[in-house]
Amino acid sequence: MRAFLMAAMATLMLTACVSNSGPGPKGTTGFDPAQLAKTDIDRVADAHRREVFTSLRLLADKLYRRNPREWRKSGATSVEAAIGRLFEPRYVWRLPEFQGKWGTDAVLLAFREEYAGDRVAAFIGGLGGMLHAAFEERSEFFVTDDLDPQKLYNSARNVEIAIWKLGQARNAEGTLILLSNEMNPSYNLSFEREFGKMIGNLDLLAKLVADKSHRTIAKTIQSVATAVFLPVPGLK
Repeated sequence: MRAFLMAAMATLMLTACVSNSGPGPKGTTGFDPAQLAKTDIDRVADAHRREVFTSLRLLADKLYRRNPREWRKSGATSVEAAIGRLFEPRYVWRLPEFQGKWGTDAVLLAFREEYAGDRVAAFIGGLGGMLHAAFEERSEFFVTDDLDPQKLYNSARNVEIAIWKLGQARNAEGTLILLSNEMNPSYNLSFEREFGKMIGNLDLLAKLVADKSHRTIAKTIQSVATAVFLPVPGLK
């Protein structure tokens, strides 16, 4: 069936290219054949994934600037270089210093007092790996692809747990392991805004996918203070 669908889509693309031969801006036809292989929900998934990872990159920048000692641990020459390495596609969110940890296990590694590596990388990289798994380890979606609304929902809840850990985890001296919001009269809520956008995008997409595919999401009610990360299995 998958082969049949792909063949049918290829035929449609070729037909569209022939019938849409008029030049557009800069000599193009103004038509992207790949769009024929996408449903409305695929385009929505593309947009939500893009927003989620944009927020994740912004959070990495904010955390590095609040915790400059962390990016220096990796030997990076700047915050930008550290972020570039963290988001490098060839690592697939599995940096060597994560000690084999991936996803939420890497998030937990960031808060272990004995961990000597870049804690921001472990925290953001762990979230990135989890989100990558929630999006079925794809960066773009087409008609034959399928998203699991439960994994998207679980990811949203895991982000909430990660926020709590970020604001509460302290070392033996009682100092926060990673600094985020500044506790002063001009209380900086930018971290909450980006985390909130991520959660909102994940929850909305989970609902849209569930409604479209007539699937039910098993809702979980738990206190973030005692909650454990929910499963978001990867493909490998």
